[in-house]
Amino acid sequence: MSNTTLLFSKMHGLGNDYVVIDEYEKEIISEDKKSDVVVELCRRGFSVGADGVIFVSPSTGEADIRFRIFNADGSEAEMCGNGIRCFSKFVYDNGIIRNEKINVETMAGIKVVNLTVENGKVSSCRVDMGKATFKTEEVPMDVSDDEFVDHFLKVEGESLKMTALSVGNPHAVIFVEDASQVDLDKFGPAIENHPAFPQRTNVHFVEMVSPKEIIVVTWERGAGPTLACGTGATSCVIAGNKLEKLDESVLVHLPGGELQIDVYQDETGLGAFMEGDSVLAFDGIMVIDL
Repeated sequence: MSNTTLLFSKMHGLGNDYVVIDEYEKEIISEDKKSDVVVELCRRGFSVGADGVIFVSPSTGEADIRFRIFNADGSEAEMCGNGIRCFSKFVYDNGIIRNEKINVETMAGIKVVNLTVENGKVSSCRVDMGKATFKTEEVPMDVSDDEFVDHFLKVEGESLKMTALSVGNPHAVIFVEDASQVDLDKFGPAIENHPAFPQRTNVHFVEMVSPKEIIVVTWERGAGPTLACGTGATSCVIAGNKLEKLDESVLVHLPGGELQIDVYQDETGLGAFMEGDSVLAFDGIMVIDL
């Protein structure tokens, strides 16, 4: 092992926090070490502490740049709404790409991010999150139904009515009367690791304020309770729109703040735009063993 000096930025979107590492010019942490380093960096109280680690990488195709995100447990995720906003702000503010429209390569396809810039810095990001799929084989979900929309799933001895979908990563959406009364520590991990979800799933409990406003609490796959989840907010609004509970434009209240989600539809299905801010907490330097 050898000592490596690691430069990083600590950022958050609505309190959903990440360590961001620039590997655009060269790889800093080798592929076989990434998961272990992520776990170490994310340990709260012992290291930087974060919900995950984001790597800025060159595109492998025709996008402007590549976004990679790892959960705190070291697993790589397909997409993250709060993470991609932090990533986009980092990329612009650090002069890696100075376009106010960025095509970002993710494991869930290319995402188009439009930046609002004030005084030379990104103040907010609007992301085309793309189309959702409700097909259980694509979520994925191991059940006999073609779609799992407003169906019951047995969890911890209770039957919970939920809707499963993917917006590049898997989500289970459950509408409840009062989100503050949900036993998230009980039902979150039970649903995340339910046999019906072979790749695990993110879990969201949704309280309707009105057809234009909701409150969401989230158990994030690989991270646990989280202050905000951008893909989760998107999935909740799309699911609610499909169930005819929610309008096309919805304000989502999360423990860490608010996101605006605007649903669009065409002949291929439902998609959504997500808009919110991202914040640089601090830049740091540390020495790690690799």
